[in-house]
Amino acid sequence: MNERPTFVLDGAEVPFEPGQSLLQAALAAGHYIPHLCYHPEFEPHGSCKLCTTTTAGHTVTACTCRARAGMEVQSNTEELGALRRTLVQMLFAEGNHFCPSCEKSGNCRLQASGYDLGVMTAGFRHLFPDRPVDASHPELLLDFNRCILCELCVRASRDVDGKSVFALSGRGIDKHLIVNSPTGLLRDSNVSTADKAVDVCPVGVILRKGAAFEVPIGQRRFDLSPISAQALADAPRTDPAHD
Repeated sequence: MNERPTFVLDGAEVPFEPGQSLLQAALAAGHYIPHLCYHPEFEPHGSCKLCTTTTAGHTVTACTCRARAGMEVQSNTEELGALRRTLVQMLFAEGNHFCPSCEKSGNCRLQASGYDLGVMTAGFRHLFPDRPVDASHPELLLDFNRCILCELCVRASRDVDGKSVFALSGRGIDKHLIVNSPTGLLRDSNVSTADKAVDVCPVGVILRKGAAFEVPIGQRRFDLSPISAQALADAPRTDPAHD
């Protein structure tokens, strides 16, 4: 039996498979590192920076940094906790997130991350951008007000569905989600309710019509247990026995 290499995360030894990222290995070993844009089915690209950790005096995104034997990684520090709270506050301030009236409340990863990190105040002046709602499609609704630019729908549509229905356009504060269709409307795209892109949004941008509040608030995913527990429960596990 060959022992797997390990690195140290906040003083705990974490085994990993060659090629695994710090985040993948940590989750598989039962150690939670906050994250938003990471999805196990897609190649990570570190857009949200919530999984930022430190190692050897440098900051790295845990979803993109490959684990190496002997690394010493810090995640659960006061400094990183403050950084993550600031990042979440910025995401809330940049968009129009009205949690009490949002269909995604209780199932929203941004909201759940805020609770888990102890975000208690807005922190920044809200920008209240003027963003449209695209209700043109008979079965789907797009509320651009809640987009956090995680690109999960972009990658799912391109890499899994093979359609590239969604894309990001613009730069900086003007960066925004668009629909690749002649009119820019969802009804004129080839999106389907069976597409992976429809189900990966971590917030309340892509919603199915006619299904609002079927599960009452208070009984939803993150109402029942925090996002840290859910992430660990969902993480792929590797058999510890290796020949």
